[in-house]
This record gives sequence, C-alpha cells and structure tokens, in this order.
Amino acid sequence: MLPASAAVIGAGLAGCECAVALADAGIPVTLFEMKPLRFSGAHISPDFAELVCSNSFRSEDPHSAVGLLKEEMRDLGSLCMKAADAARVPAGKALAVDRKLFAAEMTARVSAHPGIRVERREIRSLGAPGDRNPDEAPQGYDVLIVAAGPLPGNDLAASLAGLTGEDSLYFYDAVAPVVDGATLNRDIIFAGSRRSSEDGDYLNCPMTREEYQRFHAALLTGRRFQAHAHEEEKHFEGCMPIETLAERGFMTLAFGPMKPVGFIDPRTGKRPFALLQLRPENLNRDMFNLVGCQTKLAHGEQERVFRLVPGLERVEFTRLGSMHRNTFVNAPKVLAGDLSLKSAPGVFLAGQITGVEGYVESAACGLWLGRCLAVKAGGKTLPPPPPESAMGALLAHLRAPNPNFQPSNAQFGLMPPLEIKAGKADRKRLYAERARSSFRSWMFQSTTGV
Repeated sequence: MLPASAAVIGAGLAGCECAVALADAGIPVTLFEMKPLRFSGAHISPDFAELVCSNSFRSEDPHSAVGLLKEEMRDLGSLCMKAADAARVPAGKALAVDRKLFAAEMTARVSAHPGIRVERREIRSLGAPGDRNPDEAPQGYDVLIVAAGPLPGNDLAASLAGLTGEDSLYFYDAVAPVVDGATLNRDIIFAGSRRSSEDGDYLNCPMTREEYQRFHAALLTGRRFQAHAHEEEKHFEGCMPIETLAERGFMTLAFGPMKPVGFIDPRTGKRPFALLQLRPENLNRDMFNLVGCQTKLAHGEQERVFRLVPGLERVEFTRLGSMHRNTFVNAPKVLAGDLSLKSAPGVFLAGQITGVEGYVESAACGLWLGRCLAVKAGGKTLPPPPPESAMGALLAHLRAPNPNFQPSNAQFGLMPPLEIKAGKADRKRLYAERARSSFRSWMFQSTTGV
C-alpha cells in the first residue's frame, strides 16, 4: 500500500492542497518551501500560496467551466476554496481575494495541521541521473510530489528534465500592475459593472477615441522586457500581454478587455469608445488591479503609458507589471494517468508544472493528486472524475496525446461534445447540468475514496 509518507516540494496552491489532502488521510507529510531563504523572480512574500498575477479566481457563475470547477473543489473540501472565501473582496460575479489575507490564511491553516511538517529549504535535486546536487534530494519518503509551480529553480528544473528525458517546455507569463486607490482621479473614474447585479464592485476609466488611439499607439512603441536570446517567446493565449493584443489591430482591445458595452460615462451621458476597468486588490479597497493589463513593458514605460489612461494621470503604482518564464512538462508524453512520471513512478507532479493553467486549476490538480494517493494508501484505486465534469476534463487534457500540447484553463472545449443540439444560449447551461450530474454520480460511487 502506498504511500506511508510523502514529501511535497513547493507550498503553492497545488502543494498546499495536496499536502493537506494527504495529511487529512493520516499520511505524514513533509512540505518543503524555499521561501524566505530564496525567492523566485515573481515572489516577494514568505507566505504560502502567494498569488503573483491577478487576485481573481475568476467567475463564480455555475454555468461557467471555472465556476463548475470551484463547486467540485468545494464538494471535495478544498483548502484553497475555504481560504479564498475567507479572504474574498467585492468583484461582482467573480471570486477575487485580498492576496495578503489569502496567503496568510493558507499559511496558518497548513502550518497548524498536525500531520504536516514544514521545512524551509530549497530542494535542488530529485535524485535524477546527472544531478549537480544529488545529496539534496529528499530522502526516505515513499512518494515525492513536485508542486514547485511554474517557476522551479534552475537546478530543480534541470533535475526534472533529467528524469523526463527531454527539456522542459515553457511559455512567458505577464502580470498586471496594481495602483494606489488614493491617487486615482475620481472626477473621471466612475464605479459600475456590466451587470447591474454587481453594483459598483469595479472602477472604470472611460476613454474617447482620441484617448484610446494615443494609449494604443504608446503600447505599440513602448520599450519591453526581452526574452533570453536562446529562447523563443511563447505566450499563453489566456494571459496575453496587453501590448501583444494591441499589435493584433487597432480595435482588438476595444472589442476585448477594454470593451465599453454596458457602460455610460456619467460626465457625458454616452457610452465611452473604450474603457479600462480597475478591480479591488484588497478588502480596504485602497489598491486596484488594472484588469486585462498584464504587460511586458519595461517598468519606466509602464508608468508613462498607463498614465495616459484618463483617471490615471497621477496614479502611483504599488506593484508594476512583470514578465517571467513559466515551466511545464509535456504531460501526455511524460506523465502517467495518476500524474506520476513514467520514467520515475515514485515521483508525482501537481499544479501548473503539469500543464494546467490558472490558480483554480492548479489547486484542483493538487487536490486531486492528494486524494488519489490517499485512497491508494488504503489499498484502493480512485477512478478519475468523468470527462463530462470540469475536473475530469482538465485531468483528461493532461492524458490526451497532443503533439502541440499547451497549458489549458478549465473550459467546456475540454469536455465531450453535447449529445443533443442546442442553441448558443442553452449550451453552457446544458454543459453545466451534465457536469454537475456526472460529478455527483462519481462522488456517490467513490465514497470509499472521496
């Protein structure tokens, strides 16, 4: 029966979920976290589960794929969903959190678990052939779980590449700036959301055509972060830098993240030509995230370009946008169905490094792996959730052979097609109803493991 003890590398969303799921089942866990001894280029806090990009866990709509995934995670007792609900900030129909409170909540819950021993040190080796630091691999554990997120240290990444037999894949990820709410021009900026039910959770910067044109031109000419000379710059479509979107055409932003539909500028009584939204970053609503403005602009250029937006003329930045490389493996090629490495069955991967994309998806991956290994420890097997469910579809994405494998968010496109024809307005509802029904049936049938 496996495992009797487990080592988890990385106290991010996936690592914390996995560690708690194992420890709840009575399996002793050692959780290795390199912070605060060493930080990646995107991290600044010593706390666990630090959110380095947006503070949003995206839609809570039960007819959306990510909304369904959150419901399934709550059904499984997800630690991240409990912490997110405790640190929630107003964001309409989305689940957004005060990132500092969320990380503090996660750190407190994990650290207090009697079945988890936290060891603050960097793991540089998995015991792979050719490792530069073979003595630094965790020793004496039945299973080793790599949940180092998309930013493992160079030595650990090289060790993982040694086990997979190929170089890790990668893509570049961009982070949006955060601004000081006290420095916003409230004479121009107004509160409001596209849906009346969301009231004024967001702030909005309206733009005329001329203002939008000036901003668009500045995005195209602003100096940018450059990838290393030996690396091809590949972006994940769901987190595209705003300046890269601007390159696709003059109206791309106005039809996308800056679309003005559903808004009236109270100063003019008319709909703006375009609109930049600001989402609260914390419960005090004194910091705001520039929605859809993830960027690879150089820091000085960010201040110049974003201050061209009406209402942000004198804004102060509490965090500038940044660019970092995210590492992930070719999951269908190197991972078995239980997320173990085909070349090293005692080593498992969880979270973004597997090729799932997004906070919720990473946490769900860690939660699933923890549950799966906990059931295996009892001499049983936990079948994966059905592909009609959000979690099952996401896990199936990691198994389906694909010569052009890329990270994916939870989405209906990963699920099997509907068996009946339906109009666009009904498809999401039908996908959601089928997903909930299939997941509940799986939960009922798997009660001994779940």
